Amino acid sequence: MKVLHTSDWHLGHQLYGFDRTEEQRDMLEQITRVVREEQPDVFLLSGDVFHVSNPSATVQTMLVNAILELRRPNPEMRIIVTAGNHDSGSRHEVFRSPWSAMGVEVIGTLRPDTPEKYIIDIAGKGWVIALPYANERFIPDGFFEQILNIVAERNTDNRPVVMMAHTTVRGADFAGHELPEESMIGGIEGVDVEQFGNGYDYLALGHIHREQFIHTGRHNVRYSGTPLAVSFDETFDHSVSIVEIGEHGERPVVRKVAIENIRPLVNLPIEGFTDWESARILLAEFPDDREAYIRLNVEVDDFLPIGAIDEARMIANSKQCRLCLINSRRRRDQGLTEATSLTVSEFKELPPVEIARRYIEQQGGTFDDNMGRMFQEVLNRLSLQDED
Repeated sequence: MKVLHTSDWHLGHQLYGFDRTEEQRDMLEQITRVVREEQPDVFLLSGDVFHVSNPSATVQTMLVNAILELRRPNPEMRIIVTAGNHDSGSRHEVFRSPWSAMGVEVIGTLRPDTPEKYIIDIAGKGWVIALPYANERFIPDGFFEQILNIVAERNTDNRPVVMMAHTTVRGADFAGHELPEESMIGGIEGVDVEQFGNGYDYLALGHIHREQFIHTGRHNVRYSGTPLAVSFDETFDHSVSIVEIGEHGERPVVRKVAIENIRPLVNLPIEGFTDWESARILLAEFPDDREAYIRLNVEVDDFLPIGAIDEARMIANSKQCRLCLINSRRRRDQGLTEATSLTVSEFKELPPVEIARRYIEQQGGTFDDNMGRMFQEVLNRLSLQDED
C-alpha cells in the first residue's frame, strides 16, 4: 500500500493580519502534483485542516475544491480526513455521507461505543484506522487495542495496517512550538506511544509542525509536519510524506517530498537578535523583488527607538516583502526579561494563555505549567460550549 501522509494545513491562517490564501492555494496545487506523480492508494490528512473551528465560507470552499482537485489525477485514491484540535469535529461530520459516496472519508468526532466507525477497508491494499483528536480522558483504556484486534480478525490476507491520530506524543521535537500551550493539546502534555497499542504498521500523526519520526525502534511512528509554515519559529523545511508498506508486519519505507512556500517567513537576522541599526540595514538590503514575510529580531537596552516601527514600514513599503513585526527583547546581560508591550497585531496573534502568562508575570506573579494547563482547560470547555 502506498500512502501520502500530510497534516496541519491550517487553511484560513492569517499572519499578523496578512491574508495567506495565495500561498495556501499554491501549497494545495503542489500537493496535487505530488498525487499526480506518486499515484498513492490512500491520502491521509491527519487533523488541523483549518486554523479556526469556524472557518469562513471561502476557506471551506478552498478545502472542497482541493479535495476535488486531488481526486482528478487519481480517481481510485481513497482520501481520509480527520479533525484536529483546531477543527470543529461536528462541522467535519456534517457532510460525511456525500463525501463517503465519492471515496472521501471525513472523521470528526471520537465515540468509543462505535469502534467500527473508524476502520476503513482499502480494498485489496490495506486498512486505515482513522482517529480524530479527542481528549485523553474521554478515551477508555484498551480502546486502541480493541480496534486493532477487530482489524486483526478481518485482516486474513495480511494487508498493511495504518493508524491516524492527532495528538502530542512524548519524545517529540517541539521546535517551532515556542509557546507553552503549543506543545500540548487540551492540557495533555503528551501521551506515550505505547498507548496506541500494537498491530499497526505505520502511525500517521498530526499536530507537531516539524516532520519527524518518534523513535520506537521500528521506524513507523511519524509526524508529517505542516506543509506550510505557520510561525516564524518554524525555521525548518516543510514537506509531505510518501509511505510504502509491502504487507502487514513489514517496516515501512518513508521519503519526503518538499513543499515550497512562494512567500517564505524570514527572520532578520537569520539567527538570534541584533541591535536596531543592524536590523534596519538588513531590512534595507533585503532584495526589493523578493516575496516574503519579515520578522525583525531586535535586542534593545530598554525600548525600541522612537519611530522605529514607522521607519521599518517605510523601508518595506518600497519592496515586495511584508513586514509583520519587530520582535524586540531586552538585553539578557542586563538581567531583564523580554519586553512586555504588544502591538495590536501581536495581541491578536498571541493565544489567550500566552497573554494571560505575560500579564500575570508583569504583575509579579508566577504562571507555572499547572496554571497554564488549568487555563487551557477552561478555554477548551468554553470552545466545546460554543460548538454545542
